[in-house]
Amino acid sequence: MGDGTSIGRVRGLGSAHEGVHHWWHQRLTAGSNLLLVLWLMVSLLILPDYSYETITAWMASPIVAVPLILFVVSVFYHFRMGLQVVIEDYQHDESRIVLMVLLNFFTIAASALAIFSILKIAFTAGAAG
Repeated sequence: MGDGTSIGRVRGLGSAHEGVHHWWHQRLTAGSNLLLVLWLMVSLLILPDYSYETITAWMASPIVAVPLILFVVSVFYHFRMGLQVVIEDYQHDESRIVLMVLLNFFTIAASALAIFSILKIAFTAGAAG
């Protein structure tokens, strides 16, 4: 196939067909982020006040908690895909793998914490009042 040069080792292997999938997911999450941010802004604007009691009562509703969780999932997935591209484009040594693992751990931990916080407020706000 090749003579041991870089181009010789990859010649004839073809495309990995991964780029369009990644690109499409970034566009879908960008669209969902836009819609969910608009929903969040309108929902917050129509609240009578922004006291702790009002916000926790608002978040206790499933109609609010579910879109907030979807927003967290969409934002963190979009964030992870964007930083993955940056790492792949600019990191060319072994640290690339470490950075990808750290990125995955960070996005999973941060999104889990955000989802847990939303669920805690949603499930305990009604019991406190």
